[in-house]
Amino acid sequence: MTTTGSSTTDSPPILYSFRRCPYAIRARLALAATQQQVQLREVKLANKPQALLQASPKGTVPVLVLNNDHILDESRDIMHWAISQLDSTHPWRVGVGLGDPLLERNDKEFKHWLDRYKYADRHPDYDVVYYRTQAEAFLMCLERRLTEAPWLSGQHGGALDAAIVPFVRQFAGVDAVWFEQAPYPLLQSWLRRWLSSALFTGVMDKRVPWKPEDQPLLWPLAVGALASEARQFSLSKSTSGF
Repeated sequence: MTTTGSSTTDSPPILYSFRRCPYAIRARLALAATQQQVQLREVKLANKPQALLQASPKGTVPVLVLNNDHILDESRDIMHWAISQLDSTHPWRVGVGLGDPLLERNDKEFKHWLDRYKYADRHPDYDVVYYRTQAEAFLMCLERRLTEAPWLSGQHGGALDAAIVPFVRQFAGVDAVWFEQAPYPLLQSWLRRWLSSALFTGVMDKRVPWKPEDQPLLWPLAVGALASEARQFSLSKSTSGF
């Protein structure tokens, strides 16, 4: 899909985002880790700006408007684009990546049950415990993967981890007490390392919703610092920290 007049060849791409959306989080993680600076436009989903709808009529986030006015309105496409800007030796381009079957299972099966677990009152056919149990099948799969290597991506943290962690974070937040007591020690440790990292906290700053009259907000400001932290994160083989 294309649009016109949204981004020029001498300005950074435009990213429409929503802070808490897991799809938008994964896109921001990839952009920050790969040093791709954008004009960040925080969106209030209850009052979507016309510019967003012109770029992508489906009105979901994230949406990246590239300098040639090409539109990427799927989070995985944005991640692929960001990673494609890296040289071939970067840790995020080595080993297990976005083509791993885990990601497809996350985006379809796990997300399906996660939505019902989080909003069980909207799905009265079953209770919250049933929905949580269904989602746990994926958590068990992640726990098994982490017995084989320190990260989902293999020996180094990478794009696959970044693509999945926002959804596990959302699951853990539904009932944090239950999650911390659940029999997934490797997954719990993996999640804590991610959430405490400078890379993750750096993409979660709160922003006021964008308005057309606003000056461009270049993000991330500390591109080199976040990317350096991401590279160190990727190179770390420790299961206890960076």
